[in-house]
Amino acid sequence: MTKTELISVVAEKTDLKKKDADAAVNAVVAAITEALASGEKVSIVGFGTFEVRDRKEKQVINPQTKKKMIAPASKAPAFKAGQALKTAVNK
Repeated sequence: MTKTELISVVAEKTDLKKKDADAAVNAVVAAITEALASGEKVSIVGFGTFEVRDRKEKQVINPQTKKKMIAPASKAPAFKAGQALKTAVNK
C-alpha cells in the first residue's frame, strides 16, 4: 500500500474528504518523525512502537573496490509490532 492508497482508505473509513484525510495522514507522519528526531519513543497501543536505535561504528568492505573501511556510528529508526498487529497478520 502506498501513501496515496492509505489516504484513500482513511478517507473512506472516516467519511472525510481526501484533502482532509491527506492532512490527517501527513500530520501523523510528521508527529512521529518529530518525536523520533527528538529522541522520544512513540507507542501506539495495539499497533506497535517506533523508536530510535543506535548503531555502533563497524568495519565494512566496499564491494566494488574490496577495500576495508569504517562505517561511522549512526542512529536508525526502528519499529516493533504490537501483539494485536502480530495476531491480525497471522490470521
